[in-house]
Amino acid sequence: MTDSRRQSDRAAVEAANTAFYEAMETGDFEAVSALWLDDGATPISCVHPGWPVLTGRGEVLRSYALIMANTEYIQFFLTDLRISLAGGTAVVTCTENILSGGPAEDGAELGPLVGQLVVATNVFRDTPDGWRIWSHHASPVLTETEDTDTEGPGVDGTEPPA
Repeated sequence: MTDSRRQSDRAAVEAANTAFYEAMETGDFEAVSALWLDDGATPISCVHPGWPVLTGRGEVLRSYALIMANTEYIQFFLTDLRISLAGGTAVVTCTENILSGGPAEDGAELGPLVGQLVVATNVFRDTPDGWRIWSHHASPVLTETEDTDTEGPGVDGTEPPA
């Protein structure tokens, strides 16, 4: 693969990855759906933080419809973005710094906003229609306060400070 082709593919993958998160932020279910691989032969998969593995377009897209229907506000700040290319496959890893909120219980427009760190791996395939998501896997990141709120050894095996 030539350097210019590699740079072009890298830019296209980054654009597809960005489009995915922007579609989630705007609640554009059609755009989210269009970004997922739909070749009729390759099953797609998705793991949301704390969820079981979802397989197939029906399950995966239903999960996004549910998330969008029950999330009043969501914004992603992506950091630590890395793109690896191998032939017609790309792996994107990143940290999703998420700010979200649901409807307020007291009738106000928006309830309290909650921040969350999630690490994600998005696998893309090159198709005639552009780069499409084959698999998304996201896992929560334990914060320092979560590590030290319990007694005994922390996640790294050390004792919390006294």
